[in-house]
Amino acid sequence: MANRPILVVDDEEDIRELVRYNLERAGYDCICAESGTEALEQARKETPGLVLLDLMLPGLDGFEVCAMLRKDRSTERTPIVILSARGSERDIVRGLELGADDYVTKPFSPKVLVARVGAVLRRQAPEGAGESAPVRAGDLVLRPDQREVTLDGVPVELTRSEFDLLALLARRPGRVFTRAQVVDAMHGPGYPVTDRSVDVHVVSLRKKLGAHGERIETVRGVGYRFRE
Repeated sequence: MANRPILVVDDEEDIRELVRYNLERAGYDCICAESGTEALEQARKETPGLVLLDLMLPGLDGFEVCAMLRKDRSTERTPIVILSARGSERDIVRGLELGADDYVTKPFSPKVLVARVGAVLRRQAPEGAGESAPVRAGDLVLRPDQREVTLDGVPVELTRSEFDLLALLARRPGRVFTRAQVVDAMHGPGYPVTDRSVDVHVVSLRKKLGAHGERIETVRGVGYRFRE
């Protein structure tokens, strides 16, 4: 994805240009869209390496765009970073539930934004050999190389964050991870996210894993672990 352009979606021209300028200075190629409809057209045409998405857009809003990108097979695994003035916990949780990989609020530091984009893209890089071996728990199989999870041979559709969370826990069964450790492993140190957003990912992951969801245990007052 590193060679694919970043799609910057914002209806304010000055914001688009500010973001584009700073990303291009950092070595990224950019394409831009000013509406939700245009963003979907560009995403299907260009297959971007990452989508930087505003929420308050004319026509389709950013939440709708995020959901539609996740349902489209050509963009279902494309990283999405929401960039919005809507910074309530409710909005952040909703964005993450819909499959966004990161959420940056306006006003923002261009340097911090570029760093966050870089962190998301680095998480798409191939993993080391020690981290790429399949993880098996009964008929639940996680294949990091393909970023694929199957149950009894049937693929389970997970968001990128859900996959990363499952991989973190399943690779080290029995070990308890605090919410802070989960956030650090998924997003890097210092990522500003609420405990609620981690819990949202856990609830969603448990539902998708069916009976195997019970393997993700809550350790009251501490965090989560994967039961062998």
